[in-house]
Amino acid sequence: MLIAHISSLAFIFVLLCLSAFFSGSETALTAASRARIHRLARDGDGRAKRVEKLIEDKERLIGAILLGNNLVNILASALATSVFIALVGESGVVYATLIMTALVLIFSEVLPKSYAISNPDGMALAVGRVIGLVVLLFSPVVNLVRHIVRGTLNMFGVDLESNEAVLSARDEIRGVIDLGASEGGIRKSHRDMLDSILDLDDITVEDVMIHRKNMALIDLAMPAQEIVDEVIESPFTRLPIYEDDAENIVGVLHAKDVLRAMKATSDPAEIDIRAIMTDAWFVPETTTLREQMNAFLSRRAHFAMVVDEYGAIQGLITLEDILEEIVGDITDEFDHANHGVKKLADGWIQVDGTMTIRDLNRRFDWSLPDSDASTLAGLVIYESEIIPIVGQRFQFHGFDFEIIGRRRNQLTQIKVRPVAADAVSGD
Repeated sequence: MLIAHISSLAFIFVLLCLSAFFSGSETALTAASRARIHRLARDGDGRAKRVEKLIEDKERLIGAILLGNNLVNILASALATSVFIALVGESGVVYATLIMTALVLIFSEVLPKSYAISNPDGMALAVGRVIGLVVLLFSPVVNLVRHIVRGTLNMFGVDLESNEAVLSARDEIRGVIDLGASEGGIRKSHRDMLDSILDLDDITVEDVMIHRKNMALIDLAMPAQEIVDEVIESPFTRLPIYEDDAENIVGVLHAKDVLRAMKATSDPAEIDIRAIMTDAWFVPETTTLREQMNAFLSRRAHFAMVVDEYGAIQGLITLEDILEEIVGDITDEFDHANHGVKKLADGWIQVDGTMTIRDLNRRFDWSLPDSDASTLAGLVIYESEIIPIVGQRFQFHGFDFEIIGRRRNQLTQIKVRPVAADAVSGD
């Protein structure tokens, strides 16, 4: 009799170890980094390939592990109950329940799962082969359970087949970036660059283009000497050329083409501007930055005119504008030092009305909305529903705004600051 009890206790110990294995494996395989596992599998790691195949169907994986875990836990509890009943009588049920609950909780659940959380990838790679056999062995039962579960849920109007992933891969990456930045593992400048790359499909050229009011244009009717002088004095290497009307862009003049023409002739006045200019390239304002960047690369171009649905010129976009959206301002010795932002001593920030909201948010880590307007002036006009005059103040989205500059109907200078905490609380 004693030998039978010892054998039962030894078997219970083995079952508890199996329970710990299943619990730790479940945590490791669900917490393992899919990106890291995929990279290892791509590099030829056989263990990673097995793990990647397992986590492709998580419902099947979890079902097999839970089936194995419940089998060993129930069996261990039943054996422990029989042993304690034989030793102390009917009260053995209580002793078995208390002792097995403590053993399963501590040694078969918390302990293995804590270890798995601390090293999910390593443990997932270690248990992949065995769990793969378990999944294969239990697959008939798991499939039956899956059909029962789905049928039951369908009775309550829940269709698992129609449910899509809550987060896309891009949203998951963005979440990892934000988490890393909040924990100090990613610098703000790096987070901004990574976020901007993810946003290339959501931002259109209209949001980052140089507006037509700020474009440097050349009139084709001007004498060649004056055009050459303008090209030399301009900080830009490419200049749009119009004929008769500023809306009628007929070409683009490149500074290098002007230099080559000047080398070929001793008199700049004799240069045929129409002959050396290149055709203008027009793109719709709804083109996304990713599409436009790919178009620049495929055409080996750096410059395009932006038009609206009616063909009217809205501005121009360059490859540098797109790159600046990712890495921030790219300046050279010809760029102006004024970036449109000035911090004032009283806590206000003076901003050009044409400053984009995205640039402000990225620079000061703000969260002003940019869905209805791309510039700060546009946001103020949209929210106030008027064209404010100098001196007017507004408060929305947790910020104070004061108009300090206006030219005709354009807001040229705006002061902005986050609303003070005491003002928000009403103190």
